[in-house]
Amino acid sequence: MARQPKQKKPAKLQRWKWTGKGPGGRRVSGEIVAKEKEEVQQQLNSQNILVKSVRRKSSFGSGMSKIKPRDIMIFARQMATMIKAGVPMLQAFSVVAESLKNPTMSALVQDLMSDVSSGTSFSDALRKHPKHFDRLFVNMIEAGEQSGSLDHMLEKVASYKEKIESLKGRVKKALYYPVAVISVGIGVTALLLIKVVPQFESLFQGFGAELPAMTRMTMALSDFAQQYWLWAIGLVIASIVLIRQGMRRSDAFTYRMHALALKLPVIGDILDKSSVSRYSSTLATTFGAGVPLVEALETAAGASGNKVYERAIHQVRDDVSSGQQLHFAMRLTEQFPALAVQMVGIGEESGALDAMLNRVAEYYEEEVDNKVDALTSLLEPFIIVVLGVLVGGLVVSMYLPIFELGSVI
Repeated sequence: MARQPKQKKPAKLQRWKWTGKGPGGRRVSGEIVAKEKEEVQQQLNSQNILVKSVRRKSSFGSGMSKIKPRDIMIFARQMATMIKAGVPMLQAFSVVAESLKNPTMSALVQDLMSDVSSGTSFSDALRKHPKHFDRLFVNMIEAGEQSGSLDHMLEKVASYKEKIESLKGRVKKALYYPVAVISVGIGVTALLLIKVVPQFESLFQGFGAELPAMTRMTMALSDFAQQYWLWAIGLVIASIVLIRQGMRRSDAFTYRMHALALKLPVIGDILDKSSVSRYSSTLATTFGAGVPLVEALETAAGASGNKVYERAIHQVRDDVSSGQQLHFAMRLTEQFPALAVQMVGIGEESGALDAMLNRVAEYYEEEVDNKVDALTSLLEPFIIVVLGVLVGGLVVSMYLPIFELGSVI
């Protein structure tokens, strides 16, 4: 039997940087995504551009950049716009791959285009990348392909992704803002204790009189900070690393940390309402697309963003699959707010569950907005007072002996 020749691997897409002269001798330059240098030259020649130089800039997939949820959101919005405008799907993939700035995301889009061009459906192509395209994304695209409304489903996915990313951003603002400001305050105080206070200490040694109690306390604190500041930084970094590793490796530890976060004052309430909003929005989007309720609940569990709610939603899914009504199953978990349970019950009775779930999501999203704004407004004067007391107290304690010396003289 004759050996069959080995099939050549398909050439990878490259990003090419080119320069040339356009109509009227005007110098032009840009970047084009193509497999071979000849393709770039042919494409430019077809646009009446006299090519001067073409050089390879990078190979798609060779970079180490990470694909973020925002990249998936942009991909969904661009594909929705292209398909709605009547652009053929393969051409839409090509345009989107070229426009994306993240080379790893561009390589992923190219993989999708290769699968679709070989006869695979869009949803099956997405299903090969579960790390980047969740069950909701795949189910929505599959429903759009079956119903002939792919552009509509892509728009719904894009809008959902944008809403979720916006909600995540507001929650991060609520978490990061106070941490950042307090960290700056602690850093300034530590700098004063380690660098400034020792200068005064050498000055006070020549006074020959007993220093005020406030000054002695500040100097003792300064000695402690000078001796243990490296240990303190190491302890903070080690704690953060251990917590992150523990949450990555242990679901039980993650559950306990998420449960603790929900009990924090103010911030816990924001996280709680955020999880309810994400659950409601995800369930409304998937169920409204025709996905069975039990499967939609499985998708919503993963999108809630909190292990406590994820476990509660799994319990709801089990109860619903055994014949329980959704709102009653939610009430049995004792996790969901009474208002959300009542509104879901009304939606079930009226036959408009997806619409009512959307209203629940919008209500709690607005609640998150209000809570974040209130937290920011309350924290600003509080942080100013705390920083004023810390820094002002250190300054006064250092100048107090000088004031007392002046009064004696």
